[in-house]
Amino acid sequence: MIQENNAGATCIATALSIYFHFLIIKQTNMKKLIMLIVCLMLSGVVITYAQEAKTAAAATEDAGVIVFNELVHDYGEVTEGPKAEYDFVFKNKGKQPIIINKAYGSCGCTTATWDHEPILPGKKGKIHVIYNTLQRPGPISKQVTVMSNASEPIIVLQIKGNVKSKMMGMVTNK
Repeated sequence: MIQENNAGATCIATALSIYFHFLIIKQTNMKKLIMLIVCLMLSGVVITYAQEAKTAAAATEDAGVIVFNELVHDYGEVTEGPKAEYDFVFKNKGKQPIIINKAYGSCGCTTATWDHEPILPGKKGKIHVIYNTLQRPGPISKQVTVMSNASEPIIVLQIKGNVKSKMMGMVTNK
């Protein structure tokens, strides 16, 4: 932090010395004065951006690290009607607690629930996913987006499989 402030002070001192140099030589005209002001403003923006980037990088290094056992779950073949459910288990391998802010399916047939308590470093959590198979025969390919304060703030989980129609299993007597 001290080095960043020294770099900013050095940059401003250099710009001011250029400004006074122009005043002493009496060669200041409007273009040079405007150019000097623009340079001062740009150097301030660059210094501020560099400090914010370093602060964000330090925060990310200390953030929780969410590691799922698997990102894709295959239900295989399921019968139409009952809900297909699965728990995506993860572990916090970071230094800070993980808070799941939101988890949502790619459509209304897929829902997700989660523990709203922070997951401490070294502990496990889960995202419970439910796929409603009723009146949805055919292949399953859905996503669940998980948003958190972890180092990777957005993770997309996937469920897949095939829903076997109830009608295919019925036999009619004549």
